[in-house]
Amino acid sequence: MDDEGPLRCAVVSNPAKVDIRQVRADVTRVLDGAGWPAPDWYETTPEEPGAGLVEQAVRAGARLMFVCGGDGTVRSCAGALAGTRVPMAVLPGGTGNLLAANLGIPTDTAAAAHLAVAGTRRRIDVGEVDGEVFTVMAGMGFDAHMLRATPEPLKARLGWFAYLLGGARRLRDRPMRVSVALDDRVVLHRRARSVLVANVGRLQGGLNLLPDASPDNGTLDIAIVTPRSLADWARLGTALLLRLPRPPRMEVHRCREVTIRSVATQARELDGDVVATAARLHARVRPRSLTVCVPAEPA
Repeated sequence: MDDEGPLRCAVVSNPAKVDIRQVRADVTRVLDGAGWPAPDWYETTPEEPGAGLVEQAVRAGARLMFVCGGDGTVRSCAGALAGTRVPMAVLPGGTGNLLAANLGIPTDTAAAAHLAVAGTRRRIDVGEVDGEVFTVMAGMGFDAHMLRATPEPLKARLGWFAYLLGGARRLRDRPMRVSVALDDRVVLHRRARSVLVANVGRLQGGLNLLPDASPDNGTLDIAIVTPRSLADWARLGTALLLRLPRPPRMEVHRCREVTIRSVATQARELDGDVVATAARLHARVRPRSLTVCVPAEPA
């Protein structure tokens, strides 16, 4: 980390996803050990998922935000911090933890908190859809249907494996008829099961869907997934598990802005949160607009 000395900081945590008492103990121990002042504490609610709490904390003087919860909590808080110079220290909780996994942030709360005082800081891109920020991935089609079909109690019991059960129910759905406009290039017309807009490439269970995706290259990676049968799904899944360079029934493009249009309304998601159905998803990148505490690079 840059040598800035102790910073006034705050913690936004999701009590539905983490053990608040343990989080308090871990963060307090790390900050005490570094000689930093005690943080201010905020807890999310269903009505306030994090962004408003971050804004409140920053107005009160916080210059470093710990965010403890799942991908939805991180996304909400990132939306308030993007475009500012206030760093975000992610303390993973919940099921996915996908931003943390892609940035090498440990799942242990104390180890993750230690990055705020002894790690480094990385400016990363975020994506934006309808004024809402995403840090990992946005999507239209199968991925959003899979998320909608996976109930919270099942995720709490089975973790990321629950998504496989939810997705199995939607494998035989009809494909979408979509157009995909990449920047100012030719519009693509496809019959797709899913179109993903990715800031990073690693998914649940360590599956590396887009190994070339980078969170700080100023672009988004677009995956158009087009299986037509269960056999196609099997071949695609096998290729991804084996990390083959060109998985079948999936094409990848890179752009700064993308507009996906379907002939019918479709399920959509941002970082694992199902959002309003629509026949359109427009996303753009906001380059290096979010500062995140990450592990220090090896000397």
